[in-house]
Amino acid sequence: MSMLKRARTMKLNARQWYFLIIPIIGITVFIFINQADFLNYSLNNWIWLYALVGATLILDHFTFRLPPQGNGQSMDSSVYLACVFIYGAPFALSVCLLTLIILSLYNRKTPFWKNLVNFSIYVLMITGSSIVFSASGGEIGPIQNENIISYVIALSVYFSINVLLIGFYYVILMKSTLFEALKEFFKDIIVVYLSTLILSLALSILISSNGVFGLALFIALSTMLSYSFKQLFTMYNEIQEKAIKDQRTGLFNHSYFENLLDTEIEKSKAAETSLSLAMIDIDDFKKYNDQFGHLKGDMLLAFLGNFLKTECDPAEVIASRFGGEEFTILMPGYDEKKARHFINRLRKKLNDTYFEGVEIFPAGCLSFSAGIANSRDDIHDKAQMVDLADQALYYAKKQGKNNVHVYGSGSVQEYEIDFAEDVRDIEQQLKLFLYKDVDTFKHSKRVFRYAVDMSEVLGLECTERRTFVLGALIHDIGKLEIPWGILNKKDKLTPGEWETVKRHVSWGKRIAETNEKLIELVPYIELHHERYDGGGYPHGFKGSQIPRLCRMLTIIDSFDAMTTERPYQKTKTYEEGIAELRRCAGSQFDPELVELFIGYMQQRMLEQQQPAAGFET
Repeated sequence: MSMLKRARTMKLNARQWYFLIIPIIGITVFIFINQADFLNYSLNNWIWLYALVGATLILDHFTFRLPPQGNGQSMDSSVYLACVFIYGAPFALSVCLLTLIILSLYNRKTPFWKNLVNFSIYVLMITGSSIVFSASGGEIGPIQNENIISYVIALSVYFSINVLLIGFYYVILMKSTLFEALKEFFKDIIVVYLSTLILSLALSILISSNGVFGLALFIALSTMLSYSFKQLFTMYNEIQEKAIKDQRTGLFNHSYFENLLDTEIEKSKAAETSLSLAMIDIDDFKKYNDQFGHLKGDMLLAFLGNFLKTECDPAEVIASRFGGEEFTILMPGYDEKKARHFINRLRKKLNDTYFEGVEIFPAGCLSFSAGIANSRDDIHDKAQMVDLADQALYYAKKQGKNNVHVYGSGSVQEYEIDFAEDVRDIEQQLKLFLYKDVDTFKHSKRVFRYAVDMSEVLGLECTERRTFVLGALIHDIGKLEIPWGILNKKDKLTPGEWETVKRHVSWGKRIAETNEKLIELVPYIELHHERYDGGGYPHGFKGSQIPRLCRMLTIIDSFDAMTTERPYQKTKTYEEGIAELRRCAGSQFDPELVELFIGYMQQRMLEQQQPAAGFET
């Protein structure tokens, strides 16, 4: 089996170590096992050596490509294993060495070190299978039925060594775990490998019983089989390519991007590494389409796809077409600063790249606007990260296009948003509580006012202030789905009724997701009953897994509930509520945020010069 060609996601240092260690081990083992055994060959041995080398070269000529991408397979392993069974490991290694020399002389385009690595891998597989073959009672010579267990064990070891060596290479190449590499390996090509190993037994039988004629018959059979596998996997690769690639631009498509983003978020969290996502929108693309027509617009998209691929591949980042004139660039290992630098460099290079008709653009050149979001502990799925990058893209457009904006890095002016209308819209929905549960409506308004004040204490930027305040206002919207009898029950709730009440966070999430304006408020609705120690609901998130402002909302929500008259609990004074917050700091509440809120409340109480039971509405 030939090793992989260089791929874009490879870590060069790890690759060099791999290609240094494997040849050293392989050559050492070869010298120890072979010990110039060919010097003692008889004429018949030499004839068979050349014949089997010829068979190996023919089979190597019919190499076909297998998944994972770039991995090559030929039936030559059948020849090496047949040599192990009939002549022993030293003879098989001689065939392998002579094949290496001829291939290196014939195909000088392939670097010698690649052939050397392949040779070393074969040496390790041949030696390993030979050792276990002898250790399990196998006897060198014609195939014997009583040695069937030894043959099976030898084939298994040969296959296992091959899989592990290739698997470790893919751990380096794909930056994945060994399990993931082997899972992909087994899923697609197990049948091919089994066919190759079984053919080794067939070759051993044919050589033992029919000599050269048997070898010729084997070569003919293996050649046809190799051709069939080549056609099969060519078709497989074409179908796989169409399934994950956008045909217009040649980049990965939307579906592949979403799956990859999920995977990369999990990897980033597990390894505690940075991950950045850029959303890119081609400026004034509609104007170009209207001016030159959709066919020319499609040509521009193809040009941009090739531009992004050319620039992104060497940087080890992944470009995809998100839809229309929007693209994404996923940047594993990139923090905000590095991501911004890369996207800005990309933007400037595109500005300097000519394409027919760019004169009609306002800036007289191709340009894009981009928004960047960085993965955080409180981002749990791809939708959240895409939404943050999309918001950043919106602000980049708002600043005049041909601009790059990182989420959360803007000034007050660029985040200037009049959210009074949003507040009125949400209040209209909350007024449904007036006929169902007026207390919940009043509670939401009080929490909203606390959030307005705390946004100043926390020094929030306008965009965070907006989502925090609106999230506080709408956080209990899911209670509209709770039956009236449970919501207004005067006695203590039963366990079943309490489970119903707890579901309001999930119901609220579903309500918010139906309205595009409310989607960004989902975390406040869904997570305001999570606990700092992980004992909350619905997910049991803890610590930094819960967004910081959601942790703040939990404190505000709980404090207002404690200090406001409720039918099923004793109302606490502000002082008692503050004491309760301190008691639960570190368990239910974020201790740092608790102190910030308490400081705010104590200052407010001093200003009022008297405790109050809550805000009047």
